[in-house]
Amino acid sequence: MNGPSVSAFNYGGGFSGNTTVVDTVPPEMLHLVDPHWYQFPPLNPLWHALLGFVIGVLGVVSFCGNGMVLYIFGTTKGLRSPSNLLVMNLALSDFLMMITMAAPMVINCYYETWVLGPFFCELYAMFGSMFGCGSITTMVFIAFDRYNVIVKGMSGTPLTSKGALLRIFLLWAHAAFWTLAPFFGWSRYVPEGNMTACGTDYLNKDWFSRSYIFVYSFFCYFFPLCGIIYAYFFIVQAVAAHEKNMKEQAKKMNVASLRTEDKAQSAECKLAKVALVTISLWFMAWTPYLVVNYMGIFDGAAITPLTTIWCSVFAKASTVYNPIVYGISHPKYRAALYKRFPSLACNASNDDNSSAASGSTVCAESTAAPA
Repeated sequence: MNGPSVSAFNYGGGFSGNTTVVDTVPPEMLHLVDPHWYQFPPLNPLWHALLGFVIGVLGVVSFCGNGMVLYIFGTTKGLRSPSNLLVMNLALSDFLMMITMAAPMVINCYYETWVLGPFFCELYAMFGSMFGCGSITTMVFIAFDRYNVIVKGMSGTPLTSKGALLRIFLLWAHAAFWTLAPFFGWSRYVPEGNMTACGTDYLNKDWFSRSYIFVYSFFCYFFPLCGIIYAYFFIVQAVAAHEKNMKEQAKKMNVASLRTEDKAQSAECKLAKVALVTISLWFMAWTPYLVVNYMGIFDGAAITPLTTIWCSVFAKASTVYNPIVYGISHPKYRAALYKRFPSLACNASNDDNSSAASGSTVCAESTAAPA
């Protein structure tokens, strides 16, 4: 009665016997399991099946979406710009995250516990943390590249290929530093609540271990978040001021508008939506995981196996919608996608070229994705 199937009979909101979620963990993994998890009964097998299915679907969609972004941006001459190296790096980071995350998690969900050994548990957690940190930092560099183009304009220093590659090197060095630290004794990587995934040891009440969560969250969550908000705040402000100037110019010229009559939205509205979507998705992806980590280091009593795993699913879901926000919203990318795969792409709308007279399309497109 120690096999995975026994959880179907013992799960019902309380203990029905002496089985726990840890019972099916291989003996070589037990030294990594926190005592907190011994109080919970095994999860219903339906949760494992649902989780495996969701991760499998996310993995396939992320593989196709990010793979398509890498292929289109890498093979289209008109898209080989320094700014787009950052977009490609984001797609690569998301691509590698799901390559290393999806298959192991599906396998473990099938067996309803971690079956790949302690070393691979640590590697799994490290890869997830590294690629997540790499994606977040890349989003910051993309935001500041847009800030440089739109807010500073002609006074800004254009991004060069060397500059983009230097930023990419620095962000990966930054990600590697924080995610390799647990291998050298600053915290550690351990199985998470339902024993099918691994992450940071946020249940350890030792202050040295807690300090890792605090410092890591500052440099890989709060600091990047403040950077993204700062950049998009001034971007929206700059485009709003541009729109105001265009309206005043239209009044002086005694015309209703300088833009074509069929334009449905102003550039500032488009820009505000892109900024809102970007920051909102950022929050949706990483805030639940941060909350669980902070709950763990301060108390942890309310954390259940089911709670922890869905937080990690939210984070992994970012690999699916990042290609949409940063790649598919790019008009040149859509055109190249339509040219190569007509059945998969939506043609660029007339919006993209309809406001050349006002010059605001350049701002809108630059904000949707670097050109």
